Parts: sequence; C-alpha cells; structure tokens
Amino acid sequence: MEYKDYYKSLGVSKSASQEEIKKAYRKLALKYHPDKNAGDKTAEAKFKEINEANEVLSDPAKRKQYDQLGSNWKNYQQAGGGDGGFDWGRYQQQGGQTQYSNFGDFGSSFGGGGQGGFSDFFEAFFGGAGMGGSKQRGGKRSQQLKGENMQAELPVTLEEAYKGAEKIFEINGQTIRLKVKKGVSDGQTLRLSGKGYPGQGGGPAGDLLIVIKVQKHPLYNRIDDDLYLDLAVDIYTAVLGGKIDLNTFKGKTKISIPPETSNGKTLRLGGLGMPKYGKENQHGDMYVKVDLQTPKNLSTEELKLFRQLADLAKK
Repeated sequence: MEYKDYYKSLGVSKSASQEEIKKAYRKLALKYHPDKNAGDKTAEAKFKEINEANEVLSDPAKRKQYDQLGSNWKNYQQAGGGDGGFDWGRYQQQGGQTQYSNFGDFGSSFGGGGQGGFSDFFEAFFGGAGMGGSKQRGGKRSQQLKGENMQAELPVTLEEAYKGAEKIFEINGQTIRLKVKKGVSDGQTLRLSGKGYPGQGGGPAGDLLIVIKVQKHPLYNRIDDDLYLDLAVDIYTAVLGGKIDLNTFKGKTKISIPPETSNGKTLRLGGLGMPKYGKENQHGDMYVKVDLQTPKNLSTEELKLFRQLADLAKK
C-alpha cells in the first residue's frame, strides 16, 4: 500500500496554517472540478486526490494523527504493511495515540479498495478501523461532510440596485441566474444554497455567498436608503426663485427653488431615495444641495446692470 503525502497533494508545507490549506484546496478544486473537465480521467483522479488530502488536513484531529503516523510509516511497512504482522498495541506504548483503540480488524480494512472514492491508505487509517474514523465496520462511510462555502463578488449599478435586476453569470462551472431585489445595498451578502464546493462522502455541496458591490454613480451618492445630489443652480433662479428639471430614477421631475436661496442650501425631496430592501413601496429620501453657479462671459449690458445692483446694495 502506497503512503499518501497529503501536503504534497495540496502543494503546501507541513507547517501550513489551516487558512493556507483551505485556500490551496479551493484553488485546486476549481481547477480539477469534474464540471470543468468532463471526461478527463486524469483531472478526475486529481480531484479525488485533493479531496482526500483536504479531508485529512482540514480536520485538526485527523491532521495530528496523520503527522504522527509519518515518522512511524517505515516501521509499519517493515512490519508487514497491514497484513496483521504489525503490533499496533506496541506502537501505542511507544508514543502512538490512544485513539488507535480498535485495530483488531485493521488488516481486513486494507482490502477496501478505496471505498467511497478514497484510497486504501485513507480507508486503512481513517476508516472505521482507523484513526477516529468515520467508516462503519460494514464498509460504508457514515460521516457525510458538507462542502465548503464559496464566496464571490457581484458588481451591480446603482440603477440596478434601485429597480432590481436579474444577473446571469458563470462560476465554478455553474451558470447562476440570480434575481437582485430592489434596494440591495453595497456589501450585502446573498446566500445560494448548494452552489458552493462539493461535499465529501456523499455530503451536500456548500453554499455560494454572493457579496454585492454597488458601483459608484456619477451623480448620486447613496447613504443607507437616501440619495444625495449636488444641483447646479444659476444665480438668477437662486435670487428670484423658480423651477429646475431634475432626472431621478423614477423619471423627470421639477424641483422648486425658493427665492433668495443661498449656496449650499439643502432641499429634501421625500420618497425619491432608494427602495427599502424587502419593504414594498417604501423609499428613502433625496437630498439636493444647491451648487450656485456664477455667470461667466457677461455682456457689457449685463455688467452694467450688476454694477447698478451693487450700488443699490451699498445704499
């Protein structure tokens, strides 16, 4: 029986952290996933190999047992390679883990042929007769492990966040059709059950976590459910008052500018903000800040009138 170097399978060092192991597994799982390599027997074998390695190294207890086994592997091979000739009780007394308590039928487990997609090596040491195993004596694996969750970012325009949208994209060999509800916010996470990494031992797949990234808008700034806008207002409308056309996500509207409006004044437009997520027909507000525009390229007559206004103001 061949010894399996799980660290080599995942391309990590023996001192790798759990996070490094997780990242290495995810990268390789994406590369060799059957959905991406249909009919490729080499990729299929590699996918099984990395799943087996992750099964052991991602579990601190199994990893500890595997590391302890490493230094004693040659002794095991010299003692008969699993045909019953090795005294596991003696190994325990020499420093092995007391978890090796049911090795009475150890030899028989070597003939399992890698049941459940795992190698003979795994079944021998981590099956029902192995280290803290998850395999029943009848040969069936009783422990089904759910796959790890997968995370991805989805860019959404502010207009899509306002009106809602259906987004179609491909990830991990899967075509995902996602309905983005009105009012979704930047950083909000949407969970798609069963769309993550595949499970192990017949376990269910993990979930796909979609993190929404709302893109910046050239005009509007969003804070919670409210929208903020700087509106250019000419000096004549600011002084005399009037109406200015304003484009909103609901369509065109007119905003009233009161007479003698000063620069920086903020006007509130109720209900013209973002939809409140999950609340039908409820919206935030829009806040319009007056950006007073000084006239340029004045004619001689206009300059004359402004001077007269200035003189009047001094009286």
